[in-house]
Amino acid sequence: MLELLFLAVGLAMDACAVALVRGAVAGARPGGALATAAAFGIAQGAMPLVGWGLGRAFASRIEQIDHWVAFVLLSALGIRMILAARAAPEGAVPQPGRGSRAATLLLAAIATSIDAAVAGIALDAFAAPVAVACLLIGGVTAVLSFAAYLLGGRVPTRAGNAAEAVGGLVLIGLGSKILIEHLTG
Repeated sequence: MLELLFLAVGLAMDACAVALVRGAVAGARPGGALATAAAFGIAQGAMPLVGWGLGRAFASRIEQIDHWVAFVLLSALGIRMILAARAAPEGAVPQPGRGSRAATLLLAAIATSIDAAVAGIALDAFAAPVAVACLLIGGVTAVLSFAAYLLGGRVPTRAGNAAEAVGGLVLIGLGSKILIEHLTG
């Protein structure tokens, strides 16, 4: 269960980075924090279920290499997060889109949860029911996003980049652990 918690925290980092910036731009309003936490938590909790379902649909084809698939997917996600964190200019604050705040928030929630869908393919590698995993991932994301939004006006935006990089390292570590356990177990 501890590994699943690490996965949840790792997956939540890009949502937290966006929430931090949203809080900095909006002035850390409690209503905005709740909306951001709800959107990110729901998206992040639902997307692993999508990935898990796709993984199950193709399980017979990947059963012999599932540990390699988990390793490659989690590592690729981790590397992508690290590269994105390094590529973001220090102190950059994204400008709001032309659409409504709700539409922008929905797009941000979906965009930050795509990696959770990919990670969902590897959920069977964890010793927890899929529903529990999805609830934990969504709940951790909601709580951390809420806090990040409120902190947004008080910390430099580069903290979001660091959080995303740490999340990437956590995902690489989890992928490596799954691979090592299956190869040595």
